[in-house]
Amino acid sequence: MHFNMKGLLIRNGFSLDAKPQPHIYLSLYDAFKRAILNRFLEPDSKLPPSRVLAHDLGISRSTVLKAFDLLLVERYITAIKGSGYYVLCPKNKKLKLKIPSVASKGNYPSLSSRGKAFCENAHWPGEDSNKGVAFRPGLPPLDIFPVQLWKKLMDEYWKYITPSELSYSNTIGLQCLRNNLANYLKIYRDIQCDPEQIIVTTGSLHSLYLVSNILLEPNDEVVMENPTYPMAHGLFRSLGAKICAGPVDAEGLNLNGISCVKPKFVYTTPSCQYPTGIKMSMARRKELLKWASEKETFIIEDDYNHEFSNWEKPLGSLFGMDQQERTIYLGTFNKLIHPSMRLGYMIVPYYLLDAVTALYRQSSRFVSRENQKAMSLFIERDYLNKHLRNVMEVSQERKEIFVEHFDRNLGAHFYLDTSNPGLHVIGHIKAEMKDVALERELLDQNILAHALSKYYVHPTDENGLVMGFCSVNPKQIKDTLYKMGEIITKLHTHPMKYSKDNEKLSD
Repeated sequence: MHFNMKGLLIRNGFSLDAKPQPHIYLSLYDAFKRAILNRFLEPDSKLPPSRVLAHDLGISRSTVLKAFDLLLVERYITAIKGSGYYVLCPKNKKLKLKIPSVASKGNYPSLSSRGKAFCENAHWPGEDSNKGVAFRPGLPPLDIFPVQLWKKLMDEYWKYITPSELSYSNTIGLQCLRNNLANYLKIYRDIQCDPEQIIVTTGSLHSLYLVSNILLEPNDEVVMENPTYPMAHGLFRSLGAKICAGPVDAEGLNLNGISCVKPKFVYTTPSCQYPTGIKMSMARRKELLKWASEKETFIIEDDYNHEFSNWEKPLGSLFGMDQQERTIYLGTFNKLIHPSMRLGYMIVPYYLLDAVTALYRQSSRFVSRENQKAMSLFIERDYLNKHLRNVMEVSQERKEIFVEHFDRNLGAHFYLDTSNPGLHVIGHIKAEMKDVALERELLDQNILAHALSKYYVHPTDENGLVMGFCSVNPKQIKDTLYKMGEIITKLHTHPMKYSKDNEKLSD
C-alpha cells in the first residue's frame, strides 16, 4: 500500500510540532494507535513502506521505524519479512470507534415527482445480484462464452493503444463498431441503415431511457403490450407516462384492443414477445406500421431476442419494413453474450438523432472504448457467428434437459409452456399457490424465477413462473429442479405457510 497517510495521521493527532522535537516518533506512534483503535485502519491492511511514509511526512526513516517498533511491541501491527507491515486486530484492547455525532439536519429540499416515481418503480427481485443465476430469465449460456478469445482481443487493444485513445470517446460509439454493426444487421435483420444512425449504448434499457426522456412529457400516452417487459413499464411510469395496454394474441400485439388518443410511441417486442414468446405475424406488422402512420407516432422495436427466435424461421424487422422512419430499433449483446458486457445499440431516425445524442452527451457520455473495440473485432473476424451457432446448439440441448427434469420434479404442480423460442419458458401453476409469494420463497433458497403476474400492466388472474433454462450447465439444471421440486412439495403440503411479505403462498 502506497497511500499518502499524512491527512489520516494528522486527523488522529500527529504533529510535526511535537516538543521536544526528538519525540516526533511518539506523536506518530500515538496517531497510528488511535487510527487502528478507531478502525480508520482495518485489520490486515498494509502500511506504507517506511521510506515512502518518511518522504510523505518530511521526517527521517529512522523516526518512522522507531514508531513502528513501538507498535510492534504493543501488537498493534506485525511485520512480515519481504512483504511489509500490517495492522493487527487489537486483541484485549477496547475499540473506541469514534462515530461522529450528527448535528440537527433541519429540512432538505423535497424530491421531484420524477425522483419519487423512480424510487417507487425500481423494484425487480434479484436483478442486481448474482443470487439465483438459475433460473433467471434472459441469460444465455454463460459458461460457454469464449473468455480467452475475448481476453486476446482486449490484450490486442491495449497493445496498440495510443495516448489519444485514452481521452474522451465519440458519444454515439466507435465508427468501426457502428460500421460492423450496420453490416451485421443487413444479414441478420434485413436492415439497411446509415452507420451514423447507430448509437452504441449499455443495453436496451439504456436506449429506452434516452429515447423516452427526449419524447415524453407527463401524462403522454404510451402503448405497451400486455404482458410486457416490467423494467420498461416501470421506466415509462417513472417518467409520468399514461400506459395504454394492448392485449397480445396468437399474432402479437392486437391494436383493436387499444384505447388511446395520441400516443407518443408504441413499445413492442415483435420478434419474440416478452414474456409470451409470440412472434408478431407479417399482417400484424403491416397493420402496426399503418396505425403508427395514421396516429403520427413512433414505434420502439425492442429486438432483444432476434437471433434465438429467428434462427430457424427468419422474419425481417419492423425497422426494415418501415418506409416513414417512424421506427426506433433496439438491439443488445447482453442477452446474446453475457449481461456484464453492458453493450447494446439502437438505430434512430434522423429526426431524433441530435436530441438523443445531446442527452447522451450530457448524461453517461459514452460506452467503454475497449469493449466497443473488442466487439467490433469479434464481429469483423467472424467470432460472433461461430459463437452464435454454439449458443443455439447448447441452448436447445439445455432446454430439452430442463423440460424433461421439470416435468419429472414439478409436473404435478405446473403446466409447462415450451413454445417460447427464446431463453425462457413459462410454468403455469396448477395448484392454489400464488406466484408472487412463491417467487419470494424460491429466492430465499437461491433460486430465481419471476412471477408471471408481474409482467401484466393491470391486475391479472395469470399465475405462473417465468424461468430461464440455459444460463447454467446440465448438472446444475437437474440439481436445481430437484431442489425446487422439494421446496414446492413442502409448500403444497403446508397450505397456511406465509412468505416474508406476509402474503399467503396458498389459500
